[in-house]
Amino acid sequence: MFTGIIEQIGKVKYIRKTGQQAHITIQFQKNFADIALGESIAVNGVCLTVADFGEDYFSADVSEETLTRTNLGELKALDWVNLERALKVGDRLGGHFVSGHIDGIGRISNISKKGKDVLLTITASEEILGGVVEKGSIAVDGISLTVASCDSKSFTIFIIPHTEASTSIKHKKVGNRVNLENDMIGKYIEKHAHLQSQKKEKNRGISNEFLAEHGFV
Repeated sequence: MFTGIIEQIGKVKYIRKTGQQAHITIQFQKNFADIALGESIAVNGVCLTVADFGEDYFSADVSEETLTRTNLGELKALDWVNLERALKVGDRLGGHFVSGHIDGIGRISNISKKGKDVLLTITASEEILGGVVEKGSIAVDGISLTVASCDSKSFTIFIIPHTEASTSIKHKKVGNRVNLENDMIGKYIEKHAHLQSQKKEKNRGISNEFLAEHGFV
């Protein structure tokens, strides 16, 4: 479990692809003093497991599913990535609950300055946008952000100076793809509402409306 509050940005040292899988090594800039084998670290919002580490790096294996569904497959040496270690019980929850399981990919369609802030417009699929609400939370490359506005094709977010300076967002350009994870609580509510709707439909039984709908009356 993560919060979307990025601890630091790391740099891809190298990435080796073997068939449909990959092994990635990331160099971090600040000390992860108590890093351990098997722990979870979110890389651009993707939960990865530490397979090896040293004083200033860690390595992880990336599955075919992850390469297909996220932007990690596009990474190359020297690219910057957002890093966040897993949430500890008792830590402050400064962002929102983030699982590290990416729902889909978005694409940056516009970047503009609004005073000291940066306004990003991100296009996404209908499935993703169905879970995006104005003033709600969304994780973009692992960063917990608040949705400023949304429509049927895209949503916008404001990037404050601190977030721009301390994440990889400052290296992004129009056309770049970003990992998106919708708000976890919203996804559970949506699933519950869908199941309730199915249950109600199942319990309708035979009625005049049912017979009319299926051409019997």
